[in-house]
Amino acid sequence: MSLVKPSIPKGTRDFSTIEMAKRNYIFNTIKDVYALYGFQQIETPAMENLSTLMGKYGEEGDKLLFKILNSGNFMNGVAEDDLADGGTNRLAAKLCEKGLRYDLTVPFARYVTMHRDEIPFPFKRYQIQPVWRADRPQKGRYREFFQCDADVVGSDSLLNEVELIQIIDEVFHRFGIRVAIKMNNRKILSGMAEIIGAPELLVDITVAIDKLDKIGLENVNAELREKGLGEEALARLQPILLLEGSNEAKLQTLKEVLATSETGLKGIGELSYILSKVNGLRARLDVDLTLARGLNYYTGAIFEVKALDTEMGSITGGGRYDNLTGVFGMPGVSGVGISFGADRIFDVLNTLDLYPADALLSTQVLFVTFGQAELDYALPLANALRLAGIRTEVYPEAGAKMKKQMSYANQKNIPWVAVIGGDEMAAGEVSLKNMITGEQTKVKAGELASKIQ
Repeated sequence: MSLVKPSIPKGTRDFSTIEMAKRNYIFNTIKDVYALYGFQQIETPAMENLSTLMGKYGEEGDKLLFKILNSGNFMNGVAEDDLADGGTNRLAAKLCEKGLRYDLTVPFARYVTMHRDEIPFPFKRYQIQPVWRADRPQKGRYREFFQCDADVVGSDSLLNEVELIQIIDEVFHRFGIRVAIKMNNRKILSGMAEIIGAPELLVDITVAIDKLDKIGLENVNAELREKGLGEEALARLQPILLLEGSNEAKLQTLKEVLATSETGLKGIGELSYILSKVNGLRARLDVDLTLARGLNYYTGAIFEVKALDTEMGSITGGGRYDNLTGVFGMPGVSGVGISFGADRIFDVLNTLDLYPADALLSTQVLFVTFGQAELDYALPLANALRLAGIRTEVYPEAGAKMKKQMSYANQKNIPWVAVIGGDEMAAGEVSLKNMITGEQTKVKAGELASKIQ
């Protein structure tokens, strides 16, 4: 009988120790910046009730939800007609009551609604957890990936948008990634739909133009025609989609184009305020009228971040979603948030080789010994180094061949090796070898920590 080689589902990945060191560098950097702005961490379950998730991401998003079969006899209550019908959504509703979360924003809205009496408003939370999407795996797109969200609910102030842009700028500055922050406003998109005479097609318009970078203008126009947008309306839309110039010039032109749309003018005013308060950014901030972020719950400012030095999709996104908690019975709570795509940032940092060397180090010093007596001599020295905050290992096999022990240090990229033999024990010393330079010196046991530090 031949053994089947194990595998993992497409769109998922294992991460090695080095890769986890890189990922933790990403998570810790983002956490540190979130904390600077007063955000606090929460977590929510990997699975939510499907009633919580369905209908929050638009028709396309609902198709990408991973649904979980009911436990026990999941076919109970399913008739033959249901199986023959071919309606997958109808059948899924009977077979599945739960699903894996698609993002962290909807679970957060559910959390706020459930815990409204326990949390202070405005409530600033961050959340770093995996999400799942039944998407077609490709470069930069996975079925299981982490998001690193920050959201503020309970405040209408546009200062929250300003701070989120500053957070984006600071995070990517720390990573050393040059980025462009793209910004738009869903109210402007609503105004566009109004003035071309197709307000009922707002969702279809936003979903289509959000694909402009991926499929091009011609294909976007073809999709809009399929959705029922007439040629006259399509012609009026083109100059807006192709608008160029500085941020201020774009907004000034929009004021003229959307002069008859109260909603559109309000969106322009919001963008103008944000631009006036965001000063000294190291990132490039662009008003991009083709940015739509095709999620139905956005109602105000929307953001997306692209790396400038490598081809990659959006590595951060977000926006304002004034009415999201209303679907859970808590109307009138405004919210705005961003989400860092940790997995795409991981790929960008790998491509550009931007990880700092010390972020990838685990063990700093390894004790290698010639026998049991030397091992016993090393143990209290190792504990002393750990008390000094130095990450330390003792090779556990007393008397193992020196080549084997040194090979272990090389495989783990350990920068220091403390060699202990009879001479070192007699003198109260350690032979400390720098594995990078090859230099080896005798060090008094009590001075070992200061030498390594």
